[in-house]
Amino acid sequence: MYIGEASKLTGLSVKAIRLYEEKGLIRTPLRSGRYRTYNKTDIEILKLIAESKRLGVTLASLKDVIVYSEKGVDWQRIKHFLVEVKAALIAERKQIDERIQLVEICINEI
Repeated sequence: MYIGEASKLTGLSVKAIRLYEEKGLIRTPLRSGRYRTYNKTDIEILKLIAESKRLGVTLASLKDVIVYSEKGVDWQRIKHFLVEVKAALIAERKQIDERIQLVEICINEI
């Protein structure tokens, strides 16, 4: 599929997709004449990038995680990274809950 369709499927702008290609987050797509063509794996990686950004993950950290080899994308590496992101979010939630409790104590003392 071409970049316009990839954009529609992922919710990413064409400009963002080109940026991710430039930064090495996605492989350089094959070409059909002058047009970039994207496959299912490319779309999955683009969706991963979009979701990761919503979670506050930086592009720099994703660059170290999204690794291509002759066999394709290293999904186990990505899974491990997402487990780490989940753990960080849980820790952050715990800190927020603790701060909320402190605020509640202050409110009750007033």
